Amino acid sequence: MTCKTRIACAALLLATPLAHASPSGGSWDWSIAPYIWGASFNTDVTLARPPVQASGFNKFEDVVDKLDGAFLVHGEGQGDDWGLFGDYIFLGLSDDDQRQFLRTETDIDLSMLELAGVWAPNPERGRGFEAFAGLRRIDVDMTLQLIPNNQGIVRASIDVDDSFDDLMVGARYIFPLSDRWTLSLRGDGSWGDTDGTWNVSAVALYQMTNGAWAFGWRHLNIELQRRDAGSALDIALDGPVVGYNFQF
Repeated sequence: MTCKTRIACAALLLATPLAHASPSGGSWDWSIAPYIWGASFNTDVTLARPPVQASGFNKFEDVVDKLDGAFLVHGEGQGDDWGLFGDYIFLGLSDDDQRQFLRTETDIDLSMLELAGVWAPNPERGRGFEAFAGLRRIDVDMTLQLIPNNQGIVRASIDVDDSFDDLMVGARYIFPLSDRWTLSLRGDGSWGDTDGTWNVSAVALYQMTNGAWAFGWRHLNIELQRRDAGSALDIALDGPVVGYNFQF
């Protein structure tokens, strides 16, 4: 079993949702939500030796054409005062781009695992203010080749194959809009091995008999610094989220 497979299994076992189930007499409520993130994908790369800066922006429809694989899931357990959640993302992308003076060839695998404990002071589950803290692990395997049109100029390449562990803290607020609609607002940040990772989302949930449809928007910004190699990589994902939250 590969490292990424083990991480995915851990996320599924400990994972968390886009919504909460209804109270059940003191026992914990659980939910798990596979989802789709229609995100645009923006990268900014800096290489110290040779001094190179490169950036790229792909709309979601372009990302789909370059997608090698994707898996996203969110799960959660909720008690009266405490809960836990997890979220796992894997995205694999490859791209070739011909520019005025050079051609770029990019291959990137990005995975992110979040595991956190939740403090929920509101007497009613799945309502009001909640604070959470935990760990965020980011694995990046990226190769960027810069191939000049002039064969007399030396090629440049950026290789990042590393894991980054951060302490994550954040909060969310959940309030009903109607009998079936609920809105969840979340914001968090993490620091440690990264130079800072920021995440915000707004998700509306439409309650069904045994679950809920989720519709929303999410923005994630990751700043990675390779101090030993003098290189940096910034990744930003932004776009709509759609999923179904199975509650049990």
